[in-house]
Formats: sequence, C-alpha cells, structure tokens
Amino acid sequence: MGQRLNRCLDVPGALPPPPPPLLPLRRRLLLLFIMLFLWLYMFYSCAGSCAALPGLAPRGSPAPPRGSPALPPRAPPQPPEESSVEQQRAAPDAAGPISSFFNGSGTKRLPQAIIIGVKKGGTRALLEFLRVHPDVRAVGAEPHFFDRNYERGLAWYRDLMPRTLEGQITMEKTPSYFVTKEAPARISSMSKGTKLIVVVRDPVTRAISDYTQTLSKKPDIPTFESLTFKNRTTGLIDTSWSAIQIGIYAKHLENWLLYFPIGQILFVSGERLISDPAGELGRVQDFLGLKRIITDKHFYFNKTKGFPCLKKAEGSSKPHCLGKTKGRTHPDIDQEVVQRLRDFYRPFNMKFYQMTGQDFGWD
Repeated sequence: MGQRLNRCLDVPGALPPPPPPLLPLRRRLLLLFIMLFLWLYMFYSCAGSCAALPGLAPRGSPAPPRGSPALPPRAPPQPPEESSVEQQRAAPDAAGPISSFFNGSGTKRLPQAIIIGVKKGGTRALLEFLRVHPDVRAVGAEPHFFDRNYERGLAWYRDLMPRTLEGQITMEKTPSYFVTKEAPARISSMSKGTKLIVVVRDPVTRAISDYTQTLSKKPDIPTFESLTFKNRTTGLIDTSWSAIQIGIYAKHLENWLLYFPIGQILFVSGERLISDPAGELGRVQDFLGLKRIITDKHFYFNKTKGFPCLKKAEGSSKPHCLGKTKGRTHPDIDQEVVQRLRDFYRPFNMKFYQMTGQDFGWD
C-alpha cells in the first residue's frame, strides 16, 4: 500500500491546473464589437451583391416546371439615357451600403439657392448666419463652379454639396458669379427655379474694402487714389479696375434679368446686415420658404470688430465671430477722391434702385 501511495505522489501534475484568467472586460467588449462589425459588413455586402448576381432568381420566385423549354438568354442591358439636370439634382450618391452606414443618411443635391454676390458685400456673414438654421445646409468653401470649374460638370459640382434630408435646402456662395457674364445662363441651364441672393453694399465703401483686402496680400500695390483714375487731372474713373467695376450693380443685374425674373432674386443690404441682422435674416428666411428661426436672440454686437456675431455657431455652443480677415481697418482715402466716386456711382445707383424696387440709401 505504501508503494501505491508513493507511485501516486510521484505522478507529475496530479493536481488539476488552475483555470486560465478571464479576458479583461475591455478586451471582451472590443472582440464583441469587431464580431458585430464583421457581421454587419457580411450582411450588407451580401444584400447588395448577391441580388445582383446574374442567373439568380429573387427569393420566393417559383421554380420553372420540369420539362419546360429553357428561357432565352437575357439581353444585355442597354445603356441608360442621359439624365436631365433636374434628375441629377435629386440623384442619390452611388455609395455602397457600408459607406452610407458610416456617412449617415441624406442625399447630395444640386443647390436650390445660391448667394451670387457681391465680393466684400457681406456674403460670408450671411452664409454663416444662415447655417444656424436647421433646414439649411451649405458648402463652406466657395466652389467657383459657374465661373472657373464649369468644365468639370454637374456631377463634380453636386459631389461638393453636403448631404441633405427631405425638406432641407442646399446652398453655396460664390460672390464672383454676379460679375461673371456666363454665370446666369449656366445657372439657368442647371435649374431655372434656382433662387438667387445678392448682398450689396455702398459701392464706394465696397471698393475701399476690396482694395484693403488686396493691400493686405500685396503691400507694394499703388495707392487707391492712383488706381481709381485713368487720369487724375481730368477725373476720368478707371472702370476697368475690378474694385470699381464690381460696384456698377445695375450693369451686372441687366445680364441676370435676361435669364431670371426679378422676383427670383433677393437683394440683401450689407449695411442692414450689420445694423439689423435679424431683420435681414427674416427677409432671407421668407424668401427661401423657411420658418423664421433665426432671430435677435442669435446675435450680439462685437464692438471690437464693429459687426454682429453669433452667440452660438452651427454645431457649437460657443460664440462665433468671423475671422481676422473680416472687419479690417480701411486706409485713409482722400475725401476728394471719395466724393468723385460718389458722383460717378450716383446714376448707376439710381438705376439699380429702380430695377430692384429698393432704395439702399447710398447717397
């Protein structure tokens, strides 16, 4: 018996090994998430691809009876006809199910409303204010499609747009459209129903602001006074200079009225956008067919910059003002030059007031 006991004691590993330690909770959750993700991937991939395999009948289709003649081979699919612009407007992205799963719902559409001008009029402020509205989705950067990138095509343009849900408006802003000769016809070709917004400002102040922006980038440019005149002695204004030419609003508007009725264009006062932002935004919301959600409670006046700022910007709970490039201090301009510019613009302003039915009070 002692020998049996000794043999039992000599057996290595007689005691059962301790159980392996359990995986930490975080690792188990990670593995569970990976398994769930792989399951979703396989499910969506199969749903999208299995149904597209040739020769597979849809689930639930009755099998052909035995002895029945074989069906003729399916004719190759015909290429689809070129879709119209209006069909492209609402055409959904050709995104796979997985990308749609992660990118969220919504469809990229061509814009229903465009801020077409004018440069240094307050277009960036208007766009930032509008983006507070839950039913407005807008491109942040200027696409410059109808003046610089038109050859890229509408599919490229639409791909720049944010995704929108049913009932939301897609917008973009490119101020140079207003002075681009081809832009009205091109936008009308996209959709005759596109709503257009033009932010206008005292053309003299606008020209000085335009020059100030250029001066900040090119400090060695000639003075404002020397660029304003073809001949300072005769007082002949140089209308070929873009800073002057942009402010002849009546001339540019004539081109747009060849393609769009005046009622389809909203003219926003750049001055009132500063003094009464909620009032101007109310007009814009009405024009776009939106509920008046943006009101006085959304703004506060920034004394340092000299214009209103948002109490809460889009997707943020913090106050937001436009960047350092906005609200630059203008250089001192010879008042005689300023007065000559006012005299030059006055007849064009009067015509613009008549065309729009609005007196902007620039004189």
